[in-house]
Amino acid sequence: MGDGKRLGVRDGVAVSSMLFGLFFGAGNLIFPIHMGQLAGRNVWWALLGFLVTGVGLPILGVAALGASRSKGLLDLSSRVGRRFGLAFTCVLYLTIGPLFAIPRCATVAYTVGIGQSLPKGAHGPWLLLFSLAFFAVVLALSLRPGKILTWVGKVLTPGFLVFLGVLVAAALAAPSARVADVAPQGAYAGSPFATGLLEGYNTMDALAGLAFGIVVVGVVRDLGVSEPADVARGTIASGVGSGLIMAVVYALVTVVGTQSRGALAASSNGGIAFAQIARLYLGNVGLVVLAATVTVACLKTAVGLVTSCSQTFVGMFGGRVTYRGWAVAFTIASFALANGGLDALIAWSLPVLDVMYPLAIVLIALALAGGAFGYDRVVLAWAEGLTLPAAVLGAAGSAPAALAATPVVRAMAHAAAALPLAAWGFGWVVPAAAGLAVGLALHAARTRGRGNVPSL
Repeated sequence: MGDGKRLGVRDGVAVSSMLFGLFFGAGNLIFPIHMGQLAGRNVWWALLGFLVTGVGLPILGVAALGASRSKGLLDLSSRVGRRFGLAFTCVLYLTIGPLFAIPRCATVAYTVGIGQSLPKGAHGPWLLLFSLAFFAVVLALSLRPGKILTWVGKVLTPGFLVFLGVLVAAALAAPSARVADVAPQGAYAGSPFATGLLEGYNTMDALAGLAFGIVVVGVVRDLGVSEPADVARGTIASGVGSGLIMAVVYALVTVVGTQSRGALAASSNGGIAFAQIARLYLGNVGLVVLAATVTVACLKTAVGLVTSCSQTFVGMFGGRVTYRGWAVAFTIASFALANGGLDALIAWSLPVLDVMYPLAIVLIALALAGGAFGYDRVVLAWAEGLTLPAAVLGAAGSAPAALAATPVVRAMAHAAAALPLAAWGFGWVVPAAAGLAVGLALHAARTRGRGNVPSL
């Protein structure tokens, strides 16, 4: 190890704050508060499951990039194979970028914040104007990626926490019900942990953890940390720090949702729940606070997504299009899709997530444990190779109505139901384990035959 600079405590806190800001968008508020309303007295089990996938996986994703000393997601995923790495990286960044997550930032900010104060029928032109202003700010901040630590870590995230703190403090100071008195509903009545586990998928943060890793590594290096081991250590420490902040905020918001049930019925979604709770505890002023909270939350996440997507595509395609060109293109595409409707975005994102999440989880696990088998490509390829078809079959169950009715998708859904653990949404686990076992067996045979295992 060299004598290079290490990440100091103050800088570490700033980077953790930045990473938390990149992760924590409006969706991260909407899902736990709705879960709290439905889980009732089973909220602690549901929250535990949610934290596994909503906090644990994202932090492991950041740690995987740091521990494997990868330059970014493309570098890490290409250890499976160059074509796999390119395809996986493109699809992941497009999923959490201009196709789904970035447009969702604008539509959720509008729907939960501004839209709650408008009369019915007035949304069309206002959404257009709001999203235009929203993406103008996103582009302005994204075109200066060197300032992302300042804007997200030191300005937007503290502002967001102040707004959110006002709402949470008001709700916790005068709860309308005790957690123990609220009856659980739906799947939370029988299997709160598993339901919370699956709910954590909706944040997309496990995918974002792999994507934002390149931003964190870049910021750590910009702070003067140069030794690879120190960069890895700083990246992992920042991930853990942001995870602790997320866990605390998730717990508070979830409990607020549960305690609101004394005065409110369970809502149909978390956006409505947040608006109702804001009005319940803060009156009409609450809607203003809510609008500010959600808009800032979405703004900072959108900036992080545009930045990380643009940096990655510049690296993947050799700079034939500049960072500025990618940032402008992704922002314009996100603006166009945001005005197509939130419901359609969510409907089409679900099957994509059902494919990408298993692949991402396996990649994270193998990246963290890769030192044990020298990152041998045969292990990575077999594990991911058997995970992919199982994940594709499983995605048939969440296909939009237009696809779900087709004979091919119906047949895929029927085949997926036959996989072990499919009833709990984990039909990919056994095939992934089988692929890992085959890969490790081939790795062991190679070790015996060659006397060593070449590192990729």
